[in-house]
Amino acid sequence: MAGTGSQPPSSSSRPVPPGPARPVPARPQPLAPLRKPPQVLMIRKDEPAPQPSATEPALAAAPQAPAQLAPVNRVAAPASTPVRNDDELFDLGSMEGLTMADLLGPDPSQKRAPKAAAAGEPSTKPAARSVDDFDFDEEAFLAALDDHEPHGTTGEVVRGTVIGVESDGVYVDIGGKAPGFMPKKECGLGVITNLKETFPKGLEVDVLVTGEQNADGMVTISARALALRQSWEKVRLLEKEGKVVQVKVNGFNRGGVTCELEGLRGFIPRSQLQEGENHEALVGKTLGAAFLEVNPETRKLVLSEKKAATAALFQNLEVGQLVEGQVVAIKPYGLFVDLGGVSGLLHQSAISGAQLRDLREVFGQGDRVKALITELDPGRGRIALNTALLEGQPGELLIDRDKVMAEAPERANRARSVLRQQEQGAG
Repeated sequence: MAGTGSQPPSSSSRPVPPGPARPVPARPQPLAPLRKPPQVLMIRKDEPAPQPSATEPALAAAPQAPAQLAPVNRVAAPASTPVRNDDELFDLGSMEGLTMADLLGPDPSQKRAPKAAAAGEPSTKPAARSVDDFDFDEEAFLAALDDHEPHGTTGEVVRGTVIGVESDGVYVDIGGKAPGFMPKKECGLGVITNLKETFPKGLEVDVLVTGEQNADGMVTISARALALRQSWEKVRLLEKEGKVVQVKVNGFNRGGVTCELEGLRGFIPRSQLQEGENHEALVGKTLGAAFLEVNPETRKLVLSEKKAATAALFQNLEVGQLVEGQVVAIKPYGLFVDLGGVSGLLHQSAISGAQLRDLREVFGQGDRVKALITELDPGRGRIALNTALLEGQPGELLIDRDKVMAEAPERANRARSVLRQQEQGAG
């Protein structure tokens, strides 16, 4: 009431309704001092987890119900709690005497021993086998090597069987894991219009390997390259034997005419033609020719018609034969005698057995001469002649040349026996 001067009750002194008592929250503790970093302990999955020590508080099995907060007295000072050291926070007694290797555990890169072996049980792992323990079949091994051995190296001649024909080439079985392929342009020297008729299936052919195996094991082969190689070998043999060949002229240019021999392209210079002034007219004609140059490396084949005429004459000549010709040239060392397309040399020492002051004492230019052949060299085109062997006595040609020339055939028989004796003495 106003008369009494009493004050209304403050809000802080309001009565609290009855109810369960609220738990007082724990007062915040001061920050603990800095601690040393804890030791790391590796726990293996196959080992039981370490049990907490007796000094460490056990964790509650179930979470507690949230506590009801009581009014906080802001003016109350927090109660101080005793500071705990590391020994109390961490139980290090179980790690005494352990090394770093014990803490890190076994090396994971190393294989673990089987559990059975660790327990002392016998191991079931099979023992290592040596090479002698395996079965080895030598024939099967060699057969496997043959199957994988490459067939056909570049430059090798192989025989195969035609197994397929396409528009661009022929497939030939040469014994490898894949057939050889022969392009159309390599099927022969000439022009082939129908491959199927020329190379029917089952036909055996000899080919030259011109390309190594590709990723599929296929090699490139050529019948044309093999034919060219065989042609060069044949031509070189003909040259070595000094043979005269027959060639057909198939073209001309400013320097001469071209021809074909054993599938090879040959050339005859104008200077080696009998009719060099009108060589265009020789196209289509067949000529006899001898070899001037044969070079497979540079593919150069040069022939001569004039040399062929000489070679043809040499084929009909032999040592000891009596021949007749005309003196066409007089040189200080002898006389050149034309024997009908080929010239022979009558050396000054072979004219007479007597000493000559001048070669013209016996023969002059244009005179007919009968002489014996004493030497032949077809390679160089040389023929050595002799008239001294026809004399009855040395110098008879100076006295009666006509008589010696008339009796030359009879005197040649006696001269041949002399030549044979000279050859036997030289041998």
